[in-house]
Amino acid sequence: MSDEKLVGIVLVSHSAAVAASVAELAVGLAGGGTTAPVAPAGGVEGGGLGTSAELISAAAASVDRGAGVAVLTDLGSAVLTVKTLLAEGDELPAHTRLVDAPFVEGAVAAVVTASAGADLAAVEAAALEAYTYRKV
Repeated sequence: MSDEKLVGIVLVSHSAAVAASVAELAVGLAGGGTTAPVAPAGGVEGGGLGTSAELISAAAASVDRGAGVAVLTDLGSAVLTVKTLLAEGDELPAHTRLVDAPFVEGAVAAVVTASAGADLAAVEAAALEAYTYRKV
């Protein structure tokens, strides 16, 4: 399967290292074969903590294959930054969706599901289901 038809995933964290590490983990757990396009968008230009509309927009553009883009965030201001970009209407690819899911578990579920060729609604549902994962 070509990644041209896969949903893209953007992982937005206040930390570039956290975003990159979660992306690496999710891609690694997705297994072999075709993996959905995943891009971290962490921190701000220059490497500090925070969120950057420019980095988020660039990450979304880099993973857009026309099947939609699922954006997962870590904390409050990351959510606000993505919501602002969505409200502006032309800063993110068409069919970009902010997904309310746990950051790590949701990212893994989203990447695995997108890599299997699922559509944006199914990727969002898989990430949302991560809220029900029990650890003990």
